[in-house]
Amino acid sequence: MDDTRQPEDEQTNLWNGPAGHAWVENQAVIDAMFKPLENLLVEAVAEGSARRVLDVGCGTGSTTLAVARRLGAEGRCTGIDISEPMLAAARARAEQEDTPARFIRANAQLHTFEPASFDMIISRFGVMFFEDPVQAFTNLRHAARRDARLLAIAWRSPSENPFMTTAERAAAPLLPNLPARKPDAPGQFAFADSNRVHRILEASGWAGIDIQPIDVTCTLPEKELVRYLSRFGLLGRVIQEVDEKTRAQVIQTVRAAFEPFVHGAEVRYTAACWKVEARSSASP
Repeated sequence: MDDTRQPEDEQTNLWNGPAGHAWVENQAVIDAMFKPLENLLVEAVAEGSARRVLDVGCGTGSTTLAVARRLGAEGRCTGIDISEPMLAAARARAEQEDTPARFIRANAQLHTFEPASFDMIISRFGVMFFEDPVQAFTNLRHAARRDARLLAIAWRSPSENPFMTTAERAAAPLLPNLPARKPDAPGQFAFADSNRVHRILEASGWAGIDIQPIDVTCTLPEKELVRYLSRFGLLGRVIQEVDEKTRAQVIQTVRAAFEPFVHGAEVRYTAACWKVEARSSASP
């Protein structure tokens, strides 16, 4: 186990607290919901010649393990994340299925990687949370071999992802203290502006930058919807702090707002994302 202790910040506290535990407790549902995006990353690894892969913001390890299985004995996939509860789940999964994946608890913005040790860096929704994204992507480039490939999936704008904002919009009249999202701040939609992402990668020394929109259909069982909407996102953080009567009213109101996404026993929505690609340049 590689466990690098670094200064705590807001994101570290968040993902080692309720948010991290919520992902662990709902791991199977989240992994199934984001399976199409995991498949995209695994297929990209398989199509190339990469043998040493870094998974940034690996969470409970689904993508890391899937890549490790695809690489087999000829390769290695390493996951890095700041969340101890999520990494504990990832390590347990790796041990249970005897998959030789490695996991590091550290902030990828600050962690001292072995220079030029990876020939591909991937991420499924893990690169939008850096306090200083230029520093983070510069650090990742130093960890990449010359001409290594970067492939990251990030959310586009809130307006293009109504499923991800329905809960807070519906709950806002009942929860006046619900915090507003801050554009460009570390968080789910920090990479909504593709021009900003391009500038970050360019300033970090990456080359061959290509950012393309992709729309992916994601699903989850309807029976899991209430648990999902009450545990994740802004609402998931705030609703734990209100009284039982208010909580019940909010959940009822928010559940009704999700009805357009419900199709029988299945909840279905479009994940509007960016597919961010680049190559590690030879510059220092």
